[in-house]
Amino acid sequence: MNSASHHRLARIRHAGNTLHVAVQDGAFRPIAGDIFGRWEPGDDTIPPDRAQLLAPVDPPQIICIGLNYRRHAAESNMAVPDAPVIFVKTANCIVAHAQPILLPAIAPDEVDYEAELAIVIGRTAKRIPESAAADHILGFTCANDVSARDCQLRLDKQWARGKCFDTFAPLGPWIATGIDGDNLSIRLSINGEVLQDSRTSDMIFHCAQLVSYVSHSMTLLPGSVILTGTPEGVGFGRKPQRFLRDGDTVSVEIEGIGTLTNPVTKE
Repeated sequence: MNSASHHRLARIRHAGNTLHVAVQDGAFRPIAGDIFGRWEPGDDTIPPDRAQLLAPVDPPQIICIGLNYRRHAAESNMAVPDAPVIFVKTANCIVAHAQPILLPAIAPDEVDYEAELAIVIGRTAKRIPESAAADHILGFTCANDVSARDCQLRLDKQWARGKCFDTFAPLGPWIATGIDGDNLSIRLSINGEVLQDSRTSDMIFHCAQLVSYVSHSMTLLPGSVILTGTPEGVGFGRKPQRFLRDGDTVSVEIEGIGTLTNPVTKE
């Protein structure tokens, strides 16, 4: 199957704890083959109420881009970067749609949200030109780059711990293939209140630029994700500031993909 075709690819758990990759088109249709190679939708269907959504990939790498929206750089009082700002998250951060974001016991007070478009890599990429990037992208999913701002900005004065607490990288609900990642509406709401509302066209470095640039720094692997940055409206930039609290429900909605929703609770 050509990833240029428009599909929604989900990872689900079904009866007997069986793991499937499936096309989501109302029901789930488990695929035959490998999403990183050749595949076809199967004939069997699984009703949504009999399937548990998992994170749409189990990424070997979680690459993140900082300050990649012009208006977010402005609200952060930082200059627009000359090249992509790269940092990473760790595998313990990944959770799926509907799974809770945990406010860490050691740093619960300034946990922030960041709606992001995530690129899912489909083929190994090493030093590729921008013109070849589309051939190495499987599709796109929704992400939330959750961040403990006190650790990131004051206590540690570097980003690793504040970005890498358990549950700090919700992904989902599925991968959308065959869409243009460079001009999509992106929105985040907490308890129904819209706090981020932008378009990916405000990105400083577009998707092909990011895949190419990162591939010149490290080999990108099938299933790896690149979180492409967040638009303006994050909690630490608001007046008054707005951080995640126990009992909140946070949703990331991206045009052409769907909505990733996670409850927030104390660790």
